[in-house]
Amino acid sequence: MLRLRVEAEVWPTESIEKVEKAVKNIFPNIDISISGGKLVGESTDVQVLKKFHLALRIQRVLDAARSVMFNGMSGSRVVINLNKQAAFVGKVSFVEGETPLGPITATFEALDIECLIDYLAPRTIDGRPVEERDYH
Repeated sequence: MLRLRVEAEVWPTESIEKVEKAVKNIFPNIDISISGGKLVGESTDVQVLKKFHLALRIQRVLDAARSVMFNGMSGSRVVINLNKQAAFVGKVSFVEGETPLGPITATFEALDIECLIDYLAPRTIDGRPVEERDYH
């Protein structure tokens, strides 16, 4: 079981299309709706995580991602914040604290949340994954 929910405020100075592009650059194929100045995306399909999974490896940020995810873990849920501007150009950048345009907040829920974290950001030695895991 996987549930991903993504939320991002769309400020009056921002284009809804650009915020949507930022989200879809990281989580393609996520179902998006706009309500009350907020973009919300949801999916239960693990395939929506593939690009995020790959970006963490290409950008060589597995250790940072793993740390951020464990810090954001509570029960069967992980909450992380991503930089909108970085996401707009297809990059994953984790945010802590305030950002001028606000973050993209991604909430992952899974029966075995640690297994999901191991899939997305496995333990590494010298920046390379010790063991790649699948997530179903």
